[in-house]
This record gives sequence, C-alpha cells and structure tokens, in this order.
Amino acid sequence: MSLPLDDRSLYINRELSWLDFNARVLREALDPRTPLLERLKFHGIFATNLDEFYMVRVGGLRRKAAAGLAEPYADGLTPTDALDAIDRRVRELRETQTSHLRDTVLPELAGRDVRILHPDELTAEQWETLDDYFETQVYPVLTPLAVDPGHPFPYLSNLSLSLAVMLRDAERGDEHFARVKVPKSLSRWVPTSVPTHFVPLEEVIRANLDALFPGMIVVGAHLFRVTRYSDLDLSDGEHGDDLLAAIEEQVFRRRFGEVVRLEVQTGMPSHIRQLIIEELGADHEADAPGLTPRDIHEFDGLLELGDLITLAQLDLPDLRDPPFTPVVPRSLRTGGNFFEALRSNDLLVHHPFHSFTATVEDFIAQAARDPHVLAIKMTLYRTSGDTAIVRALLEAAERGKEVVVLVELKARFDEQNNIAWAKTLESYGIHVAYGSAALKTHAKTALVVRREAEGIRLYAHIGSGNYNTRSARVYTDVGLFTASPAIGADLRDLFNSLTGFVRERPYRRLLVAPTSLRAGILALIDREAEHARSGRGGRIIAKMNALVDEQIIRALYQASQAGVAVELIVRGICCLRPGVPGVSDNVRVISIVGRFLEHSRLWYFGNGGIGEYYLGSADWMPRNFDHRVEAVTPIDDRSLHPRLGALLQACLDDNRQAWDLGADGVWRQRHAEEGEPERSVHRILLGDPWGLAARSSPREQLAFWSASAPS
Repeated sequence: MSLPLDDRSLYINRELSWLDFNARVLREALDPRTPLLERLKFHGIFATNLDEFYMVRVGGLRRKAAAGLAEPYADGLTPTDALDAIDRRVRELRETQTSHLRDTVLPELAGRDVRILHPDELTAEQWETLDDYFETQVYPVLTPLAVDPGHPFPYLSNLSLSLAVMLRDAERGDEHFARVKVPKSLSRWVPTSVPTHFVPLEEVIRANLDALFPGMIVVGAHLFRVTRYSDLDLSDGEHGDDLLAAIEEQVFRRRFGEVVRLEVQTGMPSHIRQLIIEELGADHEADAPGLTPRDIHEFDGLLELGDLITLAQLDLPDLRDPPFTPVVPRSLRTGGNFFEALRSNDLLVHHPFHSFTATVEDFIAQAARDPHVLAIKMTLYRTSGDTAIVRALLEAAERGKEVVVLVELKARFDEQNNIAWAKTLESYGIHVAYGSAALKTHAKTALVVRREAEGIRLYAHIGSGNYNTRSARVYTDVGLFTASPAIGADLRDLFNSLTGFVRERPYRRLLVAPTSLRAGILALIDREAEHARSGRGGRIIAKMNALVDEQIIRALYQASQAGVAVELIVRGICCLRPGVPGVSDNVRVISIVGRFLEHSRLWYFGNGGIGEYYLGSADWMPRNFDHRVEAVTPIDDRSLHPRLGALLQACLDDNRQAWDLGADGVWRQRHAEEGEPERSVHRILLGDPWGLAARSSPREQLAFWSASAPS
C-alpha cells in the first residue's frame, strides 16, 4: 500500500536539501579530476554560499524559533528542529573543508610553488617586502579601536574579519582589549618577493601590532568574524508611496541586523570569546534572538574562505579550466540586421556557450541605433553595472526613443547596485518603474517596438538568465528571440501591467506569475497524467534550480502514480523524494554541478506524442508562483525542438557531473562504468551548444524520446 501524499516522509526539508547542494559544490573542490585552482575556487564558492545561507535562511529560522513558532513544515521539522539539523550538517561539512584544504589542496598547490605562508615561514627578503608593504599600504588604512569606559565596543560589520587584541600596559601592567578590523579595501592575499607566495593580510597586521599600540605589550591577537541577519523586511507596510526610499532605508538597517553566527579561530581564550558574545548581545534589539552555542563556530585554519576565489584567478593556465570562445549563432554570423533574421525564424540561444555579446547585447544595441525602432522595454533584475546593455539603453534615450526599464530594487544583495543604476537611467530621461513591495519582478524579458512597412512589429527576448554580462559567462541559461505577434502582444500587456494600472486579463501564449503560471503548470502535469491513464504514455522532463512547492510536488506524485515518466534536473533544492514505491516509482531526479552554474529553466511535456517545450525565469517554488512576476514562454517553432531535446538528453546522460537522488534522500555522484566513455555535459556543450552530436544514432534518439518510463 502506498503512502498518503500528505505523509511527511515524502518531503525533504528545504534547508537540508540546500546544504546537500552545497555539499555537491564542495565535492567539486575535493574531486582530484577538477583542476587544482578550480578546486580552490569551489572551496571559495562553498564558503560564500554558506555565508548567504546564514544571512538569510538561518537568520529567518532563528527569528521563527525565538518567536515560539512550532508548526512543523511539510517534512515534519519545526524551526528549532531544522536549526539543530543544520548545525550538525554544517559542522560536518566545514570540518571536511578545513581538513581537505589543510591536508590536500594547499600542499598540492605548494608543490606547484603556490603558497599561503605564515610569517614564521618567511625569508629575510620576503620580510623586507612585507614590511615595506605594511608601512606604505596597510598601516595608513588601519584604525585600532580600544574598548574601555570611554570607548564603547565597536560596531562589527557583516562578514568582516577582525582581530581581538589583548594588550598590557608596559608601565602599569593593567590589561586592555582592542579590536582591529582587517580592511576589505585591501587585497586579502599580500604578495611577497616571490610572485606566487602570499601572506594573508590578517597575518601581516598581526605581525605588526606593535606599531599600532606603541608602549603596550601585545599579549595575544585572535581572529574572529560575524555574520548578520541580512534579509529585507517590507511586510510592515511602512514603505508608503516611495518604494525606492523604503529599500534604501532597509539596506541601511541591514548593516545593524542581529548577529546570527560568530566564527572564531581555534585558540581564542574563553574570556575573550565571552566578552565578544556579551557585547554582541548588548548590541541586539530587545526582541532579537541572542547567540546560542550552535551559533558559535570554531575553526582551525583560515576564516573568510570566500576570498580563495580571487586566489584561484592566478594566471597559471595548467592549473585552471581551459579557456573557451563562445559560439555566434549561425543566423547572426554575417553581421546583418538582427530584426531581419528574426522575421525569418525564431532564435534560441544557450549561454555561456553562445555569445551573450553577439546575441542579447547586440539585440539591444541594434535596437538603440535603428532609426525604425520606437521603443525598448526591459526588466533588469541583476545587472552588472556599466555594461553594453545599460549603455545601449542610455544611447536609445538620447536618440529620442521611448525607453522603459523595470528595475527590481529588491534583488537580494544587489539592492544598492540597482538603486544606483535606476537613478542613472532616470537621469537620462528613461522611464524607470520599481514594481511593488509585494512582488519581485523576476522575469527576464525585453521588448522592441519597431515601425516597418507593414506596420508596427514587436520583437521579444524571453530568457532564464539575468541581463548581466558577468554572470552570462558562467551561468547556463536559455533564451528565445522571436517576432511572434502573440508573444509580443503578451509582453506588451505584461509591461503595461508592471508600469500602470491594468486589470489582469488572460495572456495569449505566456505563462505569467502570479496570475497563470501555477495553474498552467498544474494543468500541463495533469494532462500528462491523463495521457498516461488513456494509454498514450506520459513524459515530463523539467530542468530548474529548485523544486519546493508542495502542490506541484503532489501533482508530480499523482502523475507518477498514473504512469507518467518524470525526469527532473534540479541543480539545488529538491523537496520531492523520488523512487518511493507506489508514490514516485516513475520519478528520477538528478543534479548537475560543475564548471558552470546550472541556471536554465526548461520544461518538456510529451503531450501524447506532440511534445511541448517551455522556457523562462521561474523555478517551482512558492515564491516564484505567488510572490514574483515571472514569464515563461512556449517554444512554438517546432523546428527548434530537437535542440532543446538534445540539451535535456545530454544532461540526463551525464556521468561525470550528475548526481542521482535516492528514495533515502541521499545524493550519489555518477561515475562512468568500466569501458564507458565519460560524458560531461559541460564539456560536450563547449563545442556543441545544444549537445546535438551527443547521440548521432537515430535509433538512440527514437528510443530516448519514446521511452514511457525512466530506466
């Protein structure tokens, strides 16, 4: 007998699933097949991921636990249960990371003459170089802060490294406490006389504390770091009519959020640690939860491991992934008019394997210069600043075109950047809208309005990735360029709803959140179940970043029970449990973690042999369905379907970067069987952006797409 679909054992805890994802990131750092500097990079990514997890998710759970909220989630864990489980898992992962860095990666780097040195290891020549660097570059920046009745305990900024310094007066013998911040404005890795030998900045400062405290004896100096709760809270209704001002105020308040984690290096005396804990507690608001033992993390080794990402950028090609040149789609290689190309055929792109510059950026740049273009409308969720897209929008405004940009001010940790660019865009006369406090505009859309001989024509781009030049080099994202009148009209209506007062009406082709996306996906899943029950087979392949929504998970369970083959490619969080007898026998879940960050959202529904594909901005999470503006488009041009099918197939066939999720909730990495070639989807796509050559046999293609259930 199968379990009822509300049984808590069928749902995996969201936070623990995210930690499993970060463990897969860490595994890339541990994998000897990964080039050495790339392993160092993955160590840094693992650490920065964990920082954000504590700033947002753990911070939120601590508040719920402190408020006495004991209602369990779908998986049965209460906030307190989740915090305890998170603490156990994080300590396990951090111990793995610390020991691997100490015992494997750093020694292997030293074997290639890349070293992170302690001052005790320096030669006289290296000391001379460091002394000069300290005197000229570091000393002028430092501000020692004493703690005594006349000097209160200093403010500790989020994620900042600090030295807790114990001093003794050389004459009177009494002891004092001071804090020295390790400045973020300076490079963490101080070069020595050998170009690939570095000393951490905090060690340079620690070795020169006498210069900061003349007449005092330095008894000890111990490194520590704080993490503050950093999520924005607009739920209190205080934003009034000025969302920009409200976000600016919230970003300012974030600096003073309660401390949710204290990291200290091994060896810090207990009385110093207790002093820091007490002072941090005194700094909290009255209703903010204080630090508990699970919030104190002690590590033997480096803190702030996210800075390893910069060290991983050393120009040592044999220790890094080989460089690659993105492909320009065939229809654009002649350098002709983008709009003429789109009048003939829709265009699919897959970044970073297709050039972002020659496609997305050039689309906006041509629109800015084209005398027939009347208007450009875009959503900007995360932009990388002074990029070709922003410059093109400014040029379009200067040329007198109507330019409308929806800037999402609430894009987490990009708020200040987006506020600055919103003001710049407005200063050029561009119409800037900020959306609403209740909904984030997460859609990735652009619309160009062009006057042609036949009348006004609309050209659209809808994608899964941000209009961000930097992330387009490392995030895998798909996008559609089209001159479809129906999709263009839908985008026109969507922009009108975002910038004005418009009564919601049905969209022609797009699935849009929060209006039609949830219902649309549920209908597509239910249709596959009906096909399966009627003997026509049923198949769903869905690629996304996260699967959390309980209603969608139940629908997938019901589809599996009806006989639908459900294959999910989920990079990060997956709360669905596959392979449970009688419930999810027909569900397979894989995750791909590797050189590029899997970010594309792409879905296939078999539809009784008349397959349909959708791509867009939405993951399958409650926030994407209910609290964000999302846009997902069908791929109506069936000549493009083989490309998307080949991409999904290449992902499902991966035996190098793919992990399988078991019914026990454990992720297991795939490995090529003896005699089997290693298939890394990222390596395949570097030379073949859709993976079209991954299976050359028509028989294999037919077997793959006619399968009624996963093997």
